[in-house]
Amino acid sequence: MTTVTVIGAGNFGSVVAGVVAKGGTGVQVLARDVEKARAVAGPLGGAAGAIGAEVTGDVVVLAVPYGAVADVLSAYPGAFDGKVLVDVTNPVDFSTFDDLVVPADSSAARLLQDAVPGAKVVKAFNTNFGGTLASREIGAAPTALPTTVLVAGDDAAAKQTVVELVTAAGLRGVDAGSLKRARELEAVGLLQLTLAGAEKISWGGGLALIS
Repeated sequence: MTTVTVIGAGNFGSVVAGVVAKGGTGVQVLARDVEKARAVAGPLGGAAGAIGAEVTGDVVVLAVPYGAVADVLSAYPGAFDGKVLVDVTNPVDFSTFDDLVVPADSSAARLLQDAVPGAKVVKAFNTNFGGTLASREIGAAPTALPTTVLVAGDDAAAKQTVVELVTAAGLRGVDAGSLKRARELEAVGLLQLTLAGAEKISWGGGLALIS
C-alpha cells in the first residue's frame, strides 16, 4: 500500500496532507517545527517528525517554498532514491512578481530531477490554490467545476501513482505529459498567482479543465 510523506506543515502542506488522508492513504508530516507537524498529522491519524527524521513514505511531497528545497535535499542525501518525489513549487521571483527564477529552458522540477537523479520526480499541485484542493471545486456554485490536478513527469508509473492518490480524494488527476511540461505548468502557476494577487480572480478560482 502506498504511503505519503509531506515535508512542510504550512498552509499548502497541511492541505496536501489532508487530501492524501481523505483518500485513505497513510501520511507522515515532517517540518522544521515538530509541533506544527504534529498539529497537522494528528487529526489525520498520521505520524509526525522534524525534518531530518526518517522518511517513511513511498511518495514524498516537497510542500516547501522553492528557496527551501535545497535545504531539504541536504538533510536527506540519497534518501529519495527510488521514491516518487513530488514538486509543488512555483519558482517565482518575488522581488518583481513578474518572472520565474529558473532558466528559461528549464523548470524547478527539472532542476530537482537533476539534483536527485535516483528519484522519480513528478510535478503536481502547483497550478492549484490550497482552497480549491480542500473544497475539490474551482469557482462558486452553481458554476463551480471539479478541481483538476495536472501531473507531469518522465516515469509513467510515478505519474499514475499521483493521479490515483488525488482521484481517491475526490479530485481529478490529469497526466500533463513529460517532465518537460513542468516549465509550462510553472508559468501557469505564476500567471494564476499574479491574477489572484491583482484580485482579478479569487483564491477559490484558477485553472479548470472541461472535457
